Amino acid sequence: MTAAVAAVDLGATSGRVMVGQVGPETLELRQVGRFPNGPVRTPDGLHWNLQQLFSHVLDGLRSASRWDESIASIGIDSWAVDYALLRGGRVLGEPFHYRDDRTARGVDLVHGQAPFSTLYARNGLQFLPFNTVYQLAVEREAGMLDVADRMLLVPDLMAHYLTGAEVAEATNASTTGLLDVTTQEWDGELMDLLGLPRRLFPRIVHPGERIGTLLPHVADVTGLAAATPVVAVGSHDTASAVVATPMTEPGGAYISCGTWGLVGVETETPILTRTAEHANFTNEGGVDGRTRFLHNVMGLWILSETIRWWERDGETVDLQKLLAQAAAVPACEHIFDANDAVFSPPGDMPGRIAGWLGERGLQVPASRAEMARCIIESLAQAFADAVHDAGALSAQEVRRIHITGGGSLNELLCQRTADRSGLPVMAGPVEATAIGNVLVQGRALGAITGSLESLRDLVARTFKPRVFEPKGH
Repeated sequence: MTAAVAAVDLGATSGRVMVGQVGPETLELRQVGRFPNGPVRTPDGLHWNLQQLFSHVLDGLRSASRWDESIASIGIDSWAVDYALLRGGRVLGEPFHYRDDRTARGVDLVHGQAPFSTLYARNGLQFLPFNTVYQLAVEREAGMLDVADRMLLVPDLMAHYLTGAEVAEATNASTTGLLDVTTQEWDGELMDLLGLPRRLFPRIVHPGERIGTLLPHVADVTGLAAATPVVAVGSHDTASAVVATPMTEPGGAYISCGTWGLVGVETETPILTRTAEHANFTNEGGVDGRTRFLHNVMGLWILSETIRWWERDGETVDLQKLLAQAAAVPACEHIFDANDAVFSPPGDMPGRIAGWLGERGLQVPASRAEMARCIIESLAQAFADAVHDAGALSAQEVRRIHITGGGSLNELLCQRTADRSGLPVMAGPVEATAIGNVLVQGRALGAITGSLESLRDLVARTFKPRVFEPKGH
């Protein structure tokens, strides 16, 4: 038996709708819709245009139904932490973007009530100033939580638009800072301490559960059957990506590399030690109750924002040509800390990198090729450091690194990560997130069975990785 499913995969810079065919020996993926995504700046800050994003999702699902009339289910994944506030099922304005600078105020508000060490013991999350808990603290201060009756994270909001259901999928809820890391249920006591109304938070669902079926008008618009279910997948895109990371043997670490670089290992239980806390490692929920023990590294955002800055006057920068030029120049003598918060906001990224290096008396890249090489080297070192830290903190011997997502196509980054870590890098699949989404749906439908390991074995048989052996620092 094989099943056709639609995977809605929403990233911070683009989204796509894929049709997947899945069965015991079948795993195929076809993109039927792709669309841009990104922040919208308004007088009060940086927002998302989620109404437009949903319109693109509907267009993609319409294309999916035209491509394959037998679509059996839909799964949705997206980036983490961002959300919409609703009242009576209606969204109260366009949601804020996690890079909006209001989050700094939220950190002060939350830590005034609960120190970070208290939070870490309860939620297991690394400190990131845009975690949902900090954003909600700002909403509370502004009085928005007095008006709202529900909070839905981005993939849950899309599922709500499709089905009318209001749920919170567990892997993404684990990134809010308000989910108990041990029970994987909402932490009502923490909500009370921070003055966050419990009514805002819907019931938790887990990957593989059915959320609901399509609303009549959605079925009409898309051409899909009204009985088509929306199935919960690992709705945090990294959770879906880790499902499809072909770690078929012990000793594998993963880097889900796109806008962010999520670097870590999979564990059976959370790691809440002081050393893990001080290393700023996070314990996020995975599929089948696994824990994604990882560290967030800034990722290819630094490179893409650098290119965007160069292109601001209408010039077009050819990424592949730039990377070829970067590979041809010598490795830069000095690198920067890719985890420094100065590189998080949008803006003059080349100037910030030059400023960071110059302030420390380090050599500043003199050309665009040298700047790109410096970025790649800095990311590779940050990835290598995080991989070794993940192994040490989890008491796992890491013997290979799997890079998935868009970063797996960046040969220079893969090779330099291998060189700087001293470990072989297995690159691919590039569409790991959508593949993981499809696999969880397929298992929920009964088209495939088995553990995560068996799902990964199917991935490994279908998508052969490219291997980068370390060649020395």
